[in-house]
Amino acid sequence: MTDAAKKKIVKEIHVDLDKCIGCRACELACSSFHAKPRYSSTNPARARIRVVVDDLNDVYVPIRAGDYTPAECTGRHTHTINGKEYRECSFCGVSCPARDLFKEPDSGLPLKCDMCEDDPPLAEPMCVQVCPHDALTYEEREEEGGEEEPREELEIGLDALTKKYGMKKVMDTVARMAVSKKQ
Repeated sequence: MTDAAKKKIVKEIHVDLDKCIGCRACELACSSFHAKPRYSSTNPARARIRVVVDDLNDVYVPIRAGDYTPAECTGRHTHTINGKEYRECSFCGVSCPARDLFKEPDSGLPLKCDMCEDDPPLAEPMCVQVCPHDALTYEEREEEGGEEEPREELEIGLDALTKKYGMKKVMDTVARMAVSKKQ
């Protein structure tokens, strides 16, 4: 069987905007699940899902953290919802230099939704499990193509540090830390 003929599992979280009431239970559950140690704290700034809120127009849009990008995008489009204009950044899940959304508050490292991958695996990501109005639904489906290895949090963070400071500086820092730990 060739790589092109292989099937891969695609995992998605769908959002029903008509059902979301902006309760932010998804943010709390996500941040608690990803706390170190697990469930030891709740800090929505560490959540991999955020609810964009327009209280005046009663609009709530859950956005999940996507891939890190080292550059600010050039898209300057606006979206109009119920007569109010929103910048494209409001609905973007990318961690980028232009804003602090989806960055670890202490280190500034990018966060990415990992669908709460765990060992043993959860039936559904935490945000979907706790949504009281079923605004978030989880779906798995097969698609053509090879299975992609998921990037771990450490790899994403090291990639971001390397892009920001360069490989040499990151390696020198790790080597210096290793020496100081031995002493």
